[in-house]
Amino acid sequence: MTTTKAKTSRETLRRDLLAATLPHVAFDGWTMTAMRAGGDDLGFDLAEIRRLFPGGADEMVDLFVAEADRRMVEELERRDLPAMRIRERIATAVRVRLELHAPHREAVRRALSLQVMPQNGPGTIRGLYRTVDLMWRAAGDDATDINFYTKRMLLAGVYSSTLLYWINDKSEGFADTWAFLDRRIGNVMTLQKARFRLEKVLPNPDRLVEGFFTRLRSRRV
Repeated sequence: MTTTKAKTSRETLRRDLLAATLPHVAFDGWTMTAMRAGGDDLGFDLAEIRRLFPGGADEMVDLFVAEADRRMVEELERRDLPAMRIRERIATAVRVRLELHAPHREAVRRALSLQVMPQNGPGTIRGLYRTVDLMWRAAGDDATDINFYTKRMLLAGVYSSTLLYWINDKSEGFADTWAFLDRRIGNVMTLQKARFRLEKVLPNPDRLVEGFFTRLRSRRV
């Protein structure tokens, strides 16, 4: 077997195990117990589970997020984003991302409880940056100046707050979440106003924001 085929096979098995584990996460959380239950469904023994996810449940959560990012990009490529206004493109990206999670909302809730733990903070921030960066790129963003970083910082706030609202939304078709999303985008899409506010409270905000995101991009996600 070639190295490429072996890598492809391993990634397929990792995705298969993630899919099999998700139904168990609602009951057992992101734990080895849930992973072993998923492995049992596929006929995987414990050694195989540990080979596929040596980092355990935390590593599987990372894959869960990365897979949602990948599927979001694929779905956005099927949408006619260029025909939309920029705020509509961003709203569509956030909505698609959450709709992909809808079948596994409890798994998302459990993942969030892990991601807020102090030891997982850096990885959570890098994952959030990756998600909003992909959203902006799908929306056709070609900024190369400070706006590149400002846009991602603002969208990180929009996406995070909307995700937390969506987690507890009981309205039909998540109608309340989409209304909340529209309000949040309306509050922050005026980038010049946001930058003006930063300049009033922070010295050299351009350098601060750019430096923060440059460090994130330089690390392995």
